[in-house]
Amino acid sequence: MLLKNYKDHFISVLTPNYGLEEATSFFYMLSEHLHGLQRVDLVLQPDFSLTPEDVVTWSGFLEKLQEHHPIQYLIGSTHFYGLPFHVTPAVLVPRPETEELVDWVVQSYATAQPQNILDIGTGSGCIAISLAHHFLTTQVYAIDVSAAALEVAQLNASLNHVSVHFLRQDILKTTELPTKYDVIISNPPYVRELEKQEIKPNVLDFEPLLALFVSDEDPLLFYRIIAQLAMESLQPEGFLFFEINQYLGEATVNLLKDLGFKDIQLCKDFMGNDRMIRATFF
Repeated sequence: MLLKNYKDHFISVLTPNYGLEEATSFFYMLSEHLHGLQRVDLVLQPDFSLTPEDVVTWSGFLEKLQEHHPIQYLIGSTHFYGLPFHVTPAVLVPRPETEELVDWVVQSYATAQPQNILDIGTGSGCIAISLAHHFLTTQVYAIDVSAAALEVAQLNASLNHVSVHFLRQDILKTTELPTKYDVIISNPPYVRELEKQEIKPNVLDFEPLLALFVSDEDPLLFYRIIAQLAMESLQPEGFLFFEINQYLGEATVNLLKDLGFKDIQLCKDFMGNDRMIRATFF
């Protein structure tokens, strides 16, 4: 069977669940993963043929995708801020919104590098590693409560040839941080239980819920704890960066104001949703 013919079948099966654009992107991700063929290669090689074994492999991926398995878990990798990352069900799949958060840090230090950065709740390490890759002289630290997540993060640091100091730690049980930082950044759990119906099955059924959800009664728990720690651990003129729940932008800003933070900026993501905050305490 020609790959271009299988493409039509693959996309037609997935389009009802994912839409044409996403189904097409899945096809090209798998063609590169399975055959090393990028989009341009398929144009240049229209007669590329699949063996019977290839068809079985493709059909297995197609079945998993119909069951809403995240394609990043199926192929074991993704890209974030231009870098490759291993991903497993122990970590959240890095998202474009978080790339925007990383870029905000980069733009905030366009003329000078921060001396040290702390990433709280690092997961796959995508934030810490991307910043370490960009700020070559910066000491980057990252903590997470999950040992399995930290194993993935360490693999990703090695994959991208950067040094990050990883530590297993429960931020909710932390009373002080070991030193002072120019940047404290976090993308903590922020999806309320009441918002579960908005979450796609490929996220809700397969990604680590510990990294996603907070209680409806105290949805800003992580923000409050991290901000209180940052009050004692930010260097003068240092920044606190958060990725936030789009519905709780004003509430998160007010939390930081009440704690005494200054120059609080609320930023929208590429979809027009309140998604990021930058603040300083001095």
